[in-house]
Amino acid sequence: QVQLVESGGGLVQAGGSMRLSCSVSMSMNRGVAAMAWFRRAPGKGREFVAGISWNGGSTLYADSVKGRFTIARVNAEKMADLQMSSLKSEDTAVYYCARARGITATVAPDDYEYWGQGTQVTVSS
Repeated sequence: QVQLVESGGGLVQAGGSMRLSCSVSMSMNRGVAAMAWFRRAPGKGREFVAGISWNGGSTLYADSVKGRFTIARVNAEKMADLQMSSLKSEDTAVYYCARARGITATVAPDDYEYWGQGTQVTVSS
């Protein structure tokens, strides 16, 4: 059993910063894997935000967040934080943490095997 739990969401003013954390718990060793953050804004589909490889050696960002968001591994492969800065109203969404089937981050949701329940981020303008 693999469980992902997001934390750190809430309300922030435009231009502000927020950090999201994703903790991973596994009942048995399932090897290493890439991790990523996706989001779903009201009335829109799921969107890739940022991803990081199994060892943190490579990262991938959506153009809409590049230069503003940073994804990082914390405590080896057990956690993946998303530091968000210069937040905009269009960043308002439910943010989901996901664990990939492979070791390299991709933008395709189908490449991710396990998902968290999501955490709401609301940016007020």
